[in-house]
Amino acid sequence: MIFNCLIAGIGGQGIVLASKLLAAAAMNQGFEVRTTETIGMAQRGGSVVSHIRMGTQVFSPLIPKGKADIIIGFDPTEAVRQLSYLSQKGSLITYDGAADMMEYIETSIPGGVIISGESLKEKYSRMLNVALLGAATQSGIFPFDEKALLDVISEMPRYREENIEAFEIGKKLYHG
Repeated sequence: MIFNCLIAGIGGQGIVLASKLLAAAAMNQGFEVRTTETIGMAQRGGSVVSHIRMGTQVFSPLIPKGKADIIIGFDPTEAVRQLSYLSQKGSLITYDGAADMMEYIETSIPGGVIISGESLKEKYSRMLNVALLGAATQSGIFPFDEKALLDVISEMPRYREENIEAFEIGKKLYHG
């Protein structure tokens, strides 16, 4: 069994941190984990895609096209660009940050879930990555429970309380 998670966004959104949090939660639950990032412009604002694979025997960090169990879009446009990786039964979770992508996601992706970014923009815009992880745990798709991820977030040295709050808000915003 291998579980594949792809995170898509732009530089500066915390994609690498989110992939590290997921990897740590999976390792704490006894899974083998492989991760890698592909970075577009290698600067803030460039395209960033993180592959996280976890399971009993994981040999490659790259997710084959059509095999992602979930795509988490920190930027909706970047998430749509990565749809070739999504499996037919996979889920996509993003927020309503790009109006032109919302209709496409709602009508074209059966496993697409859009959470409201409005409630996050004021206080939690810097923690959108963790809020989306909270929403993703509510989908029940991860091979570990939300407590495993929350435990890792609780060990963060900086912005611990804000990240825990953002995680909880993300859970409440999920309506899949």
